[in-house]
Amino acid sequence: MITETKNTLPKEICDFIDVCLTREHPESYLIAVLHKLQQQFGYLTREHMDEVAQRLHVPASFVSGVATFYHFFRLQPRGKFSISVCLGTACFVKGADKILDAFRAELGVDLAETTKDGLFSLDCTRCLGVCGLAPVVTINDKVYSQVTPQQVPDLINRAKADLETTETKV
Repeated sequence: MITETKNTLPKEICDFIDVCLTREHPESYLIAVLHKLQQQFGYLTREHMDEVAQRLHVPASFVSGVATFYHFFRLQPRGKFSISVCLGTACFVKGADKILDAFRAELGVDLAETTKDGLFSLDCTRCLGVCGLAPVVTINDKVYSQVTPQQVPDLINRAKADLETTETKV
């Protein structure tokens, strides 16, 4: 059975897919299409992935497999604050696992999850390249060095305060 495409994708992405379809092995552009889609929406929805599959003439399971295999792709909306704990060797040796546990407990989420209020997403990274500042946490674009588990509640409260300050200025 052939299903009709819903046209839920933005025109720019549809145009990009159309260009890909004119090239040899258009399915090889799937990752580039998914990157563009995630860049626009912040994550990949089931509906968008299904439409990409239809437009690229590949099985939906193939698109889903690619999206779930690569850790870069997100299938859920992200929080306003993206918290990432570095688990590289230097950070890990200096207790990054305990910092990660403190964020899990304080936020009530696990890795790659977002809090119910939509404020915080928790992730880890393997190395930020600032090993001399270990252990390191990033919250959006801010880097926090020599973090301890005891500082985690304060870091979360600072982010919330920044949000409140920003909202009152608008």
